[in-house]
Order: sequence, then C-alpha cells, then structure tokens
Amino acid sequence: MKKKLGILALSLTLSASLAACASGNETVNNGANNGNNTGGAATEAPKNNTPAEKTKLTYWTGDRHDADYIKEAIARFNESNADNIEVELVVKTEEYDQALDIAFVGAQAPDLYRVKENTIQTYYKKGYLEPIDAYLTDDIKAKFPLIDNFSSFEGKTYSLPNYGSTMRLVYNIDLFEKAGIAGPPTTLAEMVDAAKKITEAGKADGAYGFALNFKNPGSAFGRSARVIAEMSGFGGFGFDFKTGQFDHNGFKEIIGAFKQMKDDGSMLPGTESLDIDPLRAQFAEGKIGMYLSFSSEPGVYKNQFPTKIRWAGALPPTIDGTVKGVAGFLGGQWIVMSSQSKNKDAAWKFMEFMYSDEVLKGYAEGGFGIPMVPHIAETAAKPEIDGIDGFFPTKYDGVWPLSPTVTVEGASNWDEFWRYVNEGGDFDKLAEDLNKRYNSALEKAKANGEVTIEADSGFDPASMQGTFAK
Repeated sequence: MKKKLGILALSLTLSASLAACASGNETVNNGANNGNNTGGAATEAPKNNTPAEKTKLTYWTGDRHDADYIKEAIARFNESNADNIEVELVVKTEEYDQALDIAFVGAQAPDLYRVKENTIQTYYKKGYLEPIDAYLTDDIKAKFPLIDNFSSFEGKTYSLPNYGSTMRLVYNIDLFEKAGIAGPPTTLAEMVDAAKKITEAGKADGAYGFALNFKNPGSAFGRSARVIAEMSGFGGFGFDFKTGQFDHNGFKEIIGAFKQMKDDGSMLPGTESLDIDPLRAQFAEGKIGMYLSFSSEPGVYKNQFPTKIRWAGALPPTIDGTVKGVAGFLGGQWIVMSSQSKNKDAAWKFMEFMYSDEVLKGYAEGGFGIPMVPHIAETAAKPEIDGIDGFFPTKYDGVWPLSPTVTVEGASNWDEFWRYVNEGGDFDKLAEDLNKRYNSALEKAKANGEVTIEADSGFDPASMQGTFAK
C-alpha cells in the first residue's frame, strides 16, 4: 500500500462546524419522501405503470461539524443518481460506537457509516467492514493515498481518505492581555501559571483560566493530555512503541498539571459535567481563557457560536518546552461499507459519489477539513474563516503509528486520570495499575491474534517532524 503523506503540505484548509448541531439521533429526510421527489433520475416505468422500487440505503455518522454539508450532498445524490437509490442520513451524536455495536449484533447495521482513525481498527477486528477493492479502478487508486492500518488492513482496502485534523491550544487573547500574559504557554508550568493569572484577573466577571469537556473524560483527555504527550515524545494513548508495552508513567507531569489547575480553582466551575458544545458557548462568551481541541474550532466560532472576542490557536504546550515528537495529525479514512449491507453495489455508488471531486472540493472549500487527497489539496480554494491560521499544519504535526486497541478490565486510563484530578492519590501506583491491566490485555490480544505489534527499539518520534510542513 502506498503511503503518501508528504502531499499534506499542500493542504491549507481546516475543520469547521455546524450552524446547528443535533442532540441524540437525528434522522435527516433529504426530500426524497415528500411525494414530489423520486429520489433519483427519471427511469422508464414498467408497462403496468408501477414505479420501480427504490433501493434504500442508510448512512450513519457521529460528526456534527459537517452535517449540514453532508445533508446537502446526499440530497443531490438522491435527486440525481440514475439508479433509483435513496440514501437516508442518520446523525448520531451520542454513544455512536455503542449504537453501531448494538446495530451489528441485532443485524440492523446501516449500509454505510463514518469511521475515524481510532475506531476503524476496532471495527475491522469485529468484522463490521466490507472491503472495497473490487470497486477500485486504476484512476481511483492513483488519486487516493492509502495508509496501512488507517484505510487498509492485511492487503485489503476498506475506506478512502478525505480530510484530517490538527490539534491546538485555543486561547482568548483578550483574557491573556487582561492577565498580563504575553502569549500562549509553551510548557506545562506556563499553562498552569497562565490559568491561575487569568482566573485571578477575570473571576469577578465569571471568567476562568481553563476548561475541558470532562463530561466525557476520553474525549477531554483525547484532545489535551494525548497531544501534550505526543508533542513531548510519548505515545498519546499510553503505548510505548520502543518497548512494545503500555507505559502510562509519561503522563505523570501532564495529569499533574491538570490536577494543579483544578486545585488552584483555575478550571471553570462545573467542568466535570461539561460537554464540548456548552464549553464552546462559554468560550465564545469570554468565560474561558484556554482549552485544547481539534481544528474544527475556527468554523465553530464562525457558524455555531459567533463571537466578538479575539482568540487564536497555537501549538499545544509540552512538558518542558522541548518538542520531542509531533502533534498527531488525525485522518486517513472517512466512509466505509457495512459487511451486513444487502445492497453493496448500490452502497458503492453512493461512496463513489461522496468521494467525487465535486463533493471533496466543496468539503475542503467549506473549511470542513484539511484535504488528504493530493489533487483536492492542490485545487481547492482556501476558506475564509477567522482564526484559521493557527491551525495550519506545521513541522510539528505528523502521523503517529496506530496504537494497539485492547479490551482492558476495569476503568480506562482516561477515567482513572480524571478520578486522580478530582480526588488525588498516588499517581505512581495509579500508573503501575494501569500498566499491569493494559499489558495483560495486550498479551491476551496477541495470544488471540488480535494484535501483532512488536517493539521497535529504533522508534524516534522526532523523526516524524516535517511530514506536512517545514
């Protein structure tokens, strides 16, 4: 499989967000059932004048930032395809992975669905994916870069790339200036100090130095502790590629910094029950000094939560200010076909449409993601979105190897980290327990043939620098 990562230096577009987000599950009717739309191009009716039966497909996604655009694209497909195919969009904004598991167990899976870099491996192991190699023409193979363990497994292709995301520290320039802070922090100590100063300067007006969406610890730490670790040279999911073992000791200072901000009273009150959109709303109102997140934020503050505050994105801090790795660039896959679909040929026709130049170029120009497809990156116009410059790829953005996915007994590392931030304890013992449980799960996965990763003594996270930009 070809691994064409250098092309991303051409990409200058970023993730945006919805004008309005769904809550729970939203089934989107794209106008195909209003009695006036056939859901496809006109076809010759049978002699008995009975309309040809539609082939109905369902597409699931957990994404909110691009749902309006996807809805419009599906409507165009339903109205224009010559095969009488009708696609129903279902936006599942809560418990997406669990909903998919339930659907597959009950043989009610969607025909197509959205996958991400941290889920496609799991879905592959569970047998949820249908290979698409039989549908790939030479032209498609030439256009789309394929990355092992991100879009393909064991010689078979399951998805094609569309876009990727960078991770940044998002900060309120006005609050930083009010607190007398010259710029964004580059070390953990500076981040803790900045959060404290912002809180002291803004608390009377309801402003605090730091916040994260800790209603979901996995989501919160996955956009913060993870990238700080990766920039500092540690595997963001606790896996050490040099030793081939899980080792959570590298998170000690990182999680300790979060605990210090919590103890200092620098975190926005109620952060333990805060979801990402309510956090964004508070940031837009000038109540949060900084947080860490993905490159969806520029579009969020253009469309979903318009704001007049001055804000920007910056590279995340590292433990000591030294960049020893790269901030993980996320992407390499997008839509997959379900192994349970009874209409796979029709499902491919929809995938083919979604991966067309028309849809991908509009996606990039709308600011929904950094294009990973070379000819789209070269031809798409840069979106006009305030704050976008801070999210462009730098020399410190790169693609980390895929960490092994294991089923661990007991609480996850993210849940244990959040408990430590709130309740304290002995982090060394906490890390020891996590390492024991995660490595036990790793050995079981290896024994069952579910994981084949081995130690790479020569692994150097700094070698990934300069992948996308110099």
